Amino acid sequence: MKRTEVTELIIAAKLKKSLKWADIARKIGLSKEWTTAALLGQMTLDKKQAATIGKLLALPPDAIDCLQQVPYKGSLPTAVPTDPLIYRFYELINVYGTSIKELIHEEFGDGIMSAIDFSMDIQREADPKGDRVKIVLNGKFLPYKTY
Repeated sequence: MKRTEVTELIIAAKLKKSLKWADIARKIGLSKEWTTAALLGQMTLDKKQAATIGKLLALPPDAIDCLQQVPYKGSLPTAVPTDPLIYRFYELINVYGTSIKELIHEEFGDGIMSAIDFSMDIQREADPKGDRVKIVLNGKFLPYKTY
């Protein structure tokens, strides 16, 4: 079974059972952000997590096995995203990426923000002019080494 097929099964079962990603995340005791990434094919579940998800969503055994395999990360179908919401993040990085880079380097030095030692939090923020999306990205700073 291909990982994309497992993702399709997961999404169909989620819809059929009227579950939210946060509901599923609670079952394995992890954040909705990480769980969603995992179930969309970007992270690896351990045996217990995969079994719990498999039972909750009535997945076949080969799908449960697939959830435990290290995935090929990076799932966008095109170099420039065409989905409007994802494209706005692409646009955000095009506009603010150099500023983010400059400010991180000024504060921390020459290095990168890890997407491995990383967490993310997405919240709805009420606003009388229209609700806002609040996203916090939290990654460990990794300095470049000299050798």
